[in-house]
Amino acid sequence: MLRPLVPVPVALSLALVLTPVLNACQKPAEKTASASASVALANLQVLTEDIYQVKTSSLAHGPVVTGVIQPERHADLRAEVSSVVLEVLKENGDKVKRGDLLIRLDETAIRDSLRSAQEAVKAAQSTLQQSERQLERQKTLRASGMTSTQALEDAQLRVNSANSEVVAARAREVQARQQLQHTEVRAPFDGLVSERKASVGDTAQVGKELVKVIAPESMRFEGLVAADRIGELQLGQNVSFNINGYGKQEFIGKVRRIDPTANPNTRQVAVQISFEGVNQPKVAGLYAEGRIETGTVSSLTVPEAVLARAGDKAYVWRLSDGKIHKVEVKVGERDSRSGDFAISSGVALGDQLLRNPGINFVDGQGAKIVSSKIVAAADKPAEKSADKSAEKAADKPAVSK
Repeated sequence: MLRPLVPVPVALSLALVLTPVLNACQKPAEKTASASASVALANLQVLTEDIYQVKTSSLAHGPVVTGVIQPERHADLRAEVSSVVLEVLKENGDKVKRGDLLIRLDETAIRDSLRSAQEAVKAAQSTLQQSERQLERQKTLRASGMTSTQALEDAQLRVNSANSEVVAARAREVQARQQLQHTEVRAPFDGLVSERKASVGDTAQVGKELVKVIAPESMRFEGLVAADRIGELQLGQNVSFNINGYGKQEFIGKVRRIDPTANPNTRQVAVQISFEGVNQPKVAGLYAEGRIETGTVSSLTVPEAVLARAGDKAYVWRLSDGKIHKVEVKVGERDSRSGDFAISSGVALGDQLLRNPGINFVDGQGAKIVSSKIVAAADKPAEKSADKSAEKAADKPAVSK
């Protein structure tokens, strides 16, 4: 006996038909993604040059010093006479030799004063000579009894007064000559013009700043140290510091002077640090910061290249048991001599860390250390195959369509 067929809804029948098809389409894609991920995790090759082994180093420690670079030899040339600027011969950055003319002032009025002083000297000398002749005549007359003692004394008094006038006139002449020389502002030593503060046409009053000359080879670090660390400082201690504008270039110096008085407002003590060697900046006024080496301490150190920072935290990628692991570390002070950082926690002596870690690394990803020579040897056959393919393609005759 045949059972009647039960009608099946059309939607249900379509779902039953399409489900295996969709499953068949999705499974290869999922398998491909899984396979690609597993291959990526298993195929990380690390060159031996990219491995850093944690070691113990002696780190220099001491108080931090901040300040500016200033020349020890510098001259602020100011106007010594009131006059008008006629000529400016040097600009900022120009090299000068001792005695070079930098600025010329108007000398008209001063030269007239010099001429007047010279004429006054001549007149005083003439008066003195006449007074001396009269004194000699009075002495002769007095010896013959033809004049009085009072007349002789008056003649002597006129000689003394004339002599004083000559001295005063010569002093005015010297002063006028000096003022004339001050109309020419000259370099006091070999160096560079650092600041030109006068222009042609300016009225230079006495004391006005005209130009500044510095000796670039006499640069020094004028820094400040916290007063609570002053007990650690001694003359001759080494100082390592960086200067703004010179990147990571490190400069070396020594403590030459320690101010005996602290600043009453900042409670900091000024120190003067001289440069060691020929490595010196040529620009004054730059900000500098460093550390005075008062002692050393042993600590685990790593270079900056192995550190990966995320906000206030720092991480390293450690290679162990054929896998890489992301490890958080606590970074201490930076050694000013080597540039390495002290690590107080997170790694141990002898750990292998990756240099310049990538941003796509995965914690637990497989890794294998290989030599750069092996990688280079593996690349050569591929290059040769590519060269042969190019040669074969070049040897084939062109096919005309």
